[in-house]
Amino acid sequence: MMQLYLNMKMLRINDDNDVKREITIHVLRNHIAEGWGRGVLLLCLFAVSVLSWGQQPRVVAELDSIAILIGQQTHLTLEATAGDAARVDFPDFQPRTYLIPGVEIVDVSRVDTARMEGGQKRLSQRLTLTAFEDSLYGIPPIEVQVDGHPYSSKTIALKVVTMDVDTLHLDQFFPPKDVQSNPFLWSEWSGYFGLSVLMVVLSMLGIYLFVRLKENKPIISRVKIIKRVPPHQKALQEIDRLKADKLSASEDQKVYYTRLTDTLRRYIEERFGFSAMEMTTTEIIDRLWQSGDQTMIAELRELFETADLVKFAKYSALINENDLNLVNAVHFIDQTKVEGLPTEERIVPTLNESDIRTMQNRRLLKFMLWCIGIGVLAIFCYVAYGLVMLL
Repeated sequence: MMQLYLNMKMLRINDDNDVKREITIHVLRNHIAEGWGRGVLLLCLFAVSVLSWGQQPRVVAELDSIAILIGQQTHLTLEATAGDAARVDFPDFQPRTYLIPGVEIVDVSRVDTARMEGGQKRLSQRLTLTAFEDSLYGIPPIEVQVDGHPYSSKTIALKVVTMDVDTLHLDQFFPPKDVQSNPFLWSEWSGYFGLSVLMVVLSMLGIYLFVRLKENKPIISRVKIIKRVPPHQKALQEIDRLKADKLSASEDQKVYYTRLTDTLRRYIEERFGFSAMEMTTTEIIDRLWQSGDQTMIAELRELFETADLVKFAKYSALINENDLNLVNAVHFIDQTKVEGLPTEERIVPTLNESDIRTMQNRRLLKFMLWCIGIGVLAIFCYVAYGLVMLL
């Protein structure tokens, strides 16, 4: 009994599972003959040992199907069970490689980990296998490292079989057929043909409308800005040119007075708004008098009367008289001029009914051309896509 006690104490002290197993076997050998009481105690120790063996790492490899046809696939599941703190390293499997000669690895899944009771974990990995030769393959044990120690699965077999071929009745087999074209069905093409005709008609209509639009000249209504010179400035500029020509001292006084009176008549016509170019001297003076503007009427009457005598009665005025009439003309313009008149005039053209109708027609033609262009483009894209799909 003392020896048995010492052996149990050593069993508790030693944590190595192999040592426990050896001690248990040794105890059984030495004390099996000591009686039934000791045998019961030894059976308890054996049960403890069995439980400790259950904690050993285990590696299992299983196939979903042990027999497949050529080219079919099967899955090999590799599982390893170990303690939670154990480090487990699976082999480095790669797709498109051979597990063994003739058995190809198609795909490799990642390693999944599941927690178990009793402080253990289970790690699993699935390999997708296939083979292309009729044979019986023996898959050797797959080694997994647990804390640096190798543990292996059992050898498993994979049977790859081929299809049975009836070589006695060859008339039921036929050679490969040639590539055949699809039959022509008008129902598949009729819709696209009609749309193509519609596209051509719309294109011709668009061309006709485009030609009509080009032939119909657009109505351009632009606002004109005209710069206007005030009447007094134009009159003074003409008098300056008259001075520059020195006609007051020339013998041809008729030209001098004609130009001077025409300048005054145009100024009066633009300034006071009546047709002074077509009036006589008396009519011009009376019209100015009636309008209420009596500035320098006497001097203006004397100037026009002198001019009439020179032009029609061959009167010859003196040089100082010519100069005086010129000064009076300038003085009359300065006294009657209006400052602050606009120097620019904005002229907006007015369109008649025909022009308005023409502009509306052009807008309608442009709108129709845009609609036809968009429609033709949409029909072309749809028909092209449909023909490509049919061909």
